[in-house]
Amino acid sequence: MYSGELEVQAKRKALAVLHDEINRILNSARDLSTLTASLIKADDKDIQVCIERMTNAEEEVENLRRKITREVAEIGSLMVYREDVLRTAYIMDDIAGYISGIAFRLANMKISSLKKGKFDEDLKQLIGMVVDAIFKLNEMARALSINPASTIDLAQEVQKLERRVDAKYRAIIIKALNEISSTRDLLLLKDAIEGIEGMADKCQEASDSFIILALSM
Repeated sequence: MYSGELEVQAKRKALAVLHDEINRILNSARDLSTLTASLIKADDKDIQVCIERMTNAEEEVENLRRKITREVAEIGSLMVYREDVLRTAYIMDDIAGYISGIAFRLANMKISSLKKGKFDEDLKQLIGMVVDAIFKLNEMARALSINPASTIDLAQEVQKLERRVDAKYRAIIIKALNEISSTRDLLLLKDAIEGIEGMADKCQEASDSFIILALSM
């Protein structure tokens, strides 16, 4: 088998793992959205199920990141853009870590504090935008194997969502400082929405990394 064919096989293998990784993260982000709805309904059983699924997803993403690290190491010089693949995998691993941290903080807040200033609706909107951004990343990962050029258009959509998250994040912070009297709940909400904003930033970073990969192909 000639080196060009080996490189093509190596590329397909690496992209398949990347797509699997982002798909797990997308499912976990959707669980975060479900968790928020379950918190409002005080559905303790569903809350626990969502947290367990997110914890498992984080472990699965970490295992996939290790897998792609091993495979890229084995491929060696056959893949000229191996550093870009690894960088993307590690960024997505970071996104999975944000999800579990946000879930922990939200699960420990009092429902009354969320409902008082309609922070439950704010959270739904904020998390919804991040889920949309991760969905776009999922499409970008798929496009790398089909039509790499289309990743640029998708990246612009991720950037727009990241800006919307930033604007919403700032508005919620000001609102929370004015309306939440409990220091404990204020800190938990502040940390949670900062985590969501940080996750949106990581989505933007992953989007940029996908563009670099697309240009390398």
